[in-house]
Amino acid sequence: MPLPWAMRGLRNGVLTSRYPHRSDRYFEEFPGTVEVRSDHEPANPAGGLGSQAALDAICPTGALVARDGMAGGIAVDRGACINCGRCVAERPDLFAWRSGADLADLTRRALVARAGPGSERGVREVRDRLAGRVRALRRSVHIRHVDVGSDGSDEWEIQALVNPVYDVHRLGIFFTASPRHADILMVTGIGSAGMHAPLQRTRQAMPDPVVVIAVGTDAVSGGLFGSGYASDGGVGNLVDVDVWVPGSPASPFSILHGILLALDRVPPRRPGVRDQHGGGAR
Repeated sequence: MPLPWAMRGLRNGVLTSRYPHRSDRYFEEFPGTVEVRSDHEPANPAGGLGSQAALDAICPTGALVARDGMAGGIAVDRGACINCGRCVAERPDLFAWRSGADLADLTRRALVARAGPGSERGVREVRDRLAGRVRALRRSVHIRHVDVGSDGSDEWEIQALVNPVYDVHRLGIFFTASPRHADILMVTGIGSAGMHAPLQRTRQAMPDPVVVIAVGTDAVSGGLFGSGYASDGGVGNLVDVDVWVPGSPASPFSILHGILLALDRVPPRRPGVRDQHGGGAR
């Protein structure tokens, strides 16, 4: 009689994601971050929320930014957003969940999602410089992960990358315990004082070229801690970051998207995918 696990495997078939070689529904429909709705009323875009104080009363991390002269008057800083959903719950006419796990970007400023079209100035140059550095790393890369003060949630998502669903080994992406064997430095956590020196030693032990990826809102901006006694406001002040992956925690697909972005291997997003709750196509 066949073993039960063998029969179950035959029934389930292959469960490993086909991303990035093929589209993945979960990747495209995952409610990854919050955006200002593209269909809000332009005559009164702030809806009484034009002041920074009013926005701060909604968002616990100050991720909602009021700016004069900007389309809609409001921006969402994805690097500070912890995905609590409070702004969507209180003002669904202004804010909505954006679908898609493709959240990583090459600059910290690019994580500020503006209402209306944004500027791509400088992005091409940053992308080209990074592509030139990682040209030799496209076939196989090794990642050294360093936790500099995380709550553990980002680590669970990183660990999921090696399970049978994501299986990043199929893409030539591996994790290593030795910085001397690593091509990518992946950093999580707020950047606590006790981890400054270990992070610097890890970076110095890695052979160039090195790509640094900040994973999670804590690493990007300090999250709920922000800048102060416990945090430096993220890891950008400790190491030169090449790719920023927001999320609290960042999902496995978002982390994988950040790795592929660093390696210049991101596939084009399938057209026609729409944001949830009435957002526009991306």
